Amino acid sequence: MSWNFELLVEPYGGVSEGPAWDGTGLLFTQIHACRILRWDPAARRAEVWRENTNYTNGLMFDRDGTLYGCQGGGRAVVRFEADGGVTVLADRYQGKRLNLPNDLAIDLEGRIWFTDPWYEGAAGPWSRDRSLMELDHESVYRLDPQPDGSWTIHRVTFDTTRPNGILFSLDYKTLFVAQSGRLPEEKRQLRAYPVREDSTLGEPEILHDFGAWRGIDGMCLDTEGNIIATAGTDEGGPGPMIYVFAPDGRILEQHPVPCSKPTNCTFGDADLRTLYVTSIEGHLFRARTERQGRLLYPPPV
Repeated sequence: MSWNFELLVEPYGGVSEGPAWDGTGLLFTQIHACRILRWDPAARRAEVWRENTNYTNGLMFDRDGTLYGCQGGGRAVVRFEADGGVTVLADRYQGKRLNLPNDLAIDLEGRIWFTDPWYEGAAGPWSRDRSLMELDHESVYRLDPQPDGSWTIHRVTFDTTRPNGILFSLDYKTLFVAQSGRLPEEKRQLRAYPVREDSTLGEPEILHDFGAWRGIDGMCLDTEGNIIATAGTDEGGPGPMIYVFAPDGRILEQHPVPCSKPTNCTFGDADLRTLYVTSIEGHLFRARTERQGRLLYPPPV
C-alpha cells in the first residue's frame, strides 16, 4: 500500500524537525527560526507554540506529558516548563561543553538518552566552525534523574560519529541509533545496541548500511516493533524515503517523500495511524497508514 503525503505546512527555508504528538495536536520545531509550532488537525492550521527556542531540534514527551528537547544553540538538553520557562538538564560532560544535542529517547524510568553530534550549521552560523567543539568525540549519553532534581550524565557509546536519530525497541532492551556521518570515511548505518542490566550498552548489531548515500535522520516505532525512519536524498541513490524496517533490519516497505531530505517522523491523530513527517526545507507532511504508532505519551488507552 503506497502512502499519499499531504502537505500541511509550506517550507520556510530552514529545517523542520522534532515532531511530537501531544494527544490532540502535533508539536514540531522550525530549527533556524528558533520556534516550536503546533499543528491543530481539527482547525487545520499551525500556530506558534513557543519562540526563542535557541535552535531546538528533537522533542519528546515523557510518560507524564512533560516535554523535553535538544537545544543546539544552548548546547544542552532542556525541559520545557508549563509556565513558559526552560530548565537546562545538562550542557557539559566532564567539564566540557556538549556538541550540538540532536535527538532524544526517554525510557520507562524517565531517563533521557540523547545523541550529541556536530553537524556544521545546525545551530546557526557560529556552529559551522568545527573548531569550537570542546569534546573530542560525538556520542550518545544517558541522563539519570536524581532525588534532588538534578541529573547525572553518562556516556554510553564510544564508536559513533555524528549519531542522529535514537529510538527504543518495544521492550526497551534495545536502543536503535542512527550513525549518520557526512564524510566519505564515516558510516551511515542503523545500529541496534543491547541495553545491559547496568544500563550501559553492549556491542551493536548493524541492521542496515546505507553505503555512500544519506542514512537515517529521525525515526519512530509502530506497535509491532517496526522502525519507521526518514532517510535518503534527491541527490541520488534510492531518493528521499520513509523506510519501514523490521526489528532485525529487514526492509519491509519504502515510501517516497516529496521533498529533498526528510528529517523526522512520528505517528499522530486519535488512532495513531497518521504519520507526520518533517523535512530539511521546512515542510510538514502527513500520510494515513495501515500502521499504528507506539508512543510513550499519550499512554495507551
